[in-house]
Parts: sequence; structure tokens; C-alpha cells
Amino acid sequence: MSITKEATSKIVKTYGLKEGDTGSPEVQIAIWTTRINNLINHFNTHRKDLHSRLGLMKMVSKRRHLLDYLKSKDDSRYQEIIKKLNIRR
Repeated sequence: MSITKEATSKIVKTYGLKEGDTGSPEVQIAIWTTRINNLINHFNTHRKDLHSRLGLMKMVSKRRHLLDYLKSKDDSRYQEIIKKLNIRR
């Protein structure tokens, strides 16, 4: 479920627009995607964990809102983050 500080700092370096950028939509989307992927792996072993599944739905919704915001502001950045994170199939 949660990610370590080292993983977060690595994501910030990879997706941040400048050094120490934690507030840009790209960084937030990348962090949410990492947390979502961790939860999906958790559900492979704990199929009946319905409480965590509710949290997963909330995370997906929050990421969706961030993606919608980014698309409305700058479509090229939206397309770039979609490709980098391999969100759409």
C-alpha cells in the first residue's frame, strides 16, 4: 500500500518539472499510479480484502481527477504521462 520515501524521491526526480517538485500533476499521478499498482499486487494474494478495495477505488478516482485536470490544461503533457506510466492499454 504505501510507498517508501526513497521510492517517492525517485518518482519526483523522474517526473518532476524541476528539482524538489512534488506538486505538479505529473508527480502526483505517478505517485498514485505506484500506490495503485502496489494494491493490485496485494489483491492477488488477498482476494477478499474489501476494505482495501474501497481504498483502491478512491485512489483510482483521485488519479482520474488529476488526469482530467492535466488534460484540460495541457494535452501534450497528458499524452506524455499516459505513455510514460503505461496507464491506458
